[in-house]
Amino acid sequence: MKYLILIHSNPTSRAAWEGLSHQQKVESGRAHLALTEELAASGELIVSEGLADQALAKRVSVRDGKVLHTDGPFAEVKEYLAGFYLIECDSIDRALEHAAKLPDAVLNEVEVRPVLDLSGLEM
Repeated sequence: MKYLILIHSNPTSRAAWEGLSHQQKVESGRAHLALTEELAASGELIVSEGLADQALAKRVSVRDGKVLHTDGPFAEVKEYLAGFYLIECDSIDRALEHAAKLPDAVLNEVEVRPVLDLSGLEM
C-alpha cells in the first residue's frame, strides 16, 4: 500500500529550525538523506521532495467558469507543507516507523496518510 508522509512546518517549528546551529542543520539534512537511501534500498521509496517557500506558492480556483490565481504567502495559513515522502510498504505501522526517523518529527508533527487506491473504480 502507498503512504504519503507529510512534513509540515509552522512559525514555531520554523523558529526552532532557525535556532539550530549550522552543524545541527547539516545533521538534519544527513538524516533525510539516510532515510531516503534506506527507503530506496528497501524498494519502498517512490519519491521524496522538499517544497519551496510558501511565499512562492499560488492558489488556483475556478468560480463561475473563470480561473482565479492568488499569490502567496497566505496569511490565513498557520501551517504549511514543507516536504513529503511517497512510499510503498506493507503496513501503516511500517510507514509510521519511517516517519519517526524524520528529524522534523522532533520539531513538529509528521503526518502519515494512506493513498487511495482508485485502480478498481470504473470511470
